[in-house]
Amino acid sequence: MARLVLFGADLLAAGILVFGLYFPRHRRRDLVAAYLGVNVGVLAVTWSLSSATVGAGLGLGLFGVLSIIRLRSTELGQHEVAYYFSALALGILGPLSESVLWLGPSLMALILLVVYAGDHPRLFRDYRHQVVVLDRAFTDQVALVAYLEGVLGARVHQADVERLDLANDTTVVDVRFARRPHMREPERAGVRR
Repeated sequence: MARLVLFGADLLAAGILVFGLYFPRHRRRDLVAAYLGVNVGVLAVTWSLSSATVGAGLGLGLFGVLSIIRLRSTELGQHEVAYYFSALALGILGPLSESVLWLGPSLMALILLVVYAGDHPRLFRDYRHQVVVLDRAFTDQVALVAYLEGVLGARVHQADVERLDLANDTTVVDVRFARRPHMREPERAGVRR
């Protein structure tokens, strides 16, 4: 009975993670199947390893191998990596917390709460990260930041030159900036708060 409760708690938590948090906020359909598949796959493997004489070390080794394979197969944003590891962790928690029935669901709820808060659209909503290609070559950092602040209408916190081409008069810059209050974008329809 405890196994069924934990299995149900995992499926509920994975459903909330994918359909309640990730998809409404990011709308990337291809990762829905990936997150669900990874969660249920890890749940099944961990459950079978927990009932065998194999140690938990093998299960955690599998966790590492799965994450390396997945993360190398496609480029993911940092928020997608967070959802990915959350799906993995949810799948592992159920079988490993069978002796204390409340522990697994409590830790699952904690993961969901942290992802909800950490990826909330209102958290640091004015902060942005962008790679910008400028049609001027900047060799002076102060002039570069001043130019970027004028073009972006924002306060630049960090500007790292990725490529400087003096022959073609271009600069590629990785910029982290905060929009000024008068530059606020309208709320996107359908984004959960």
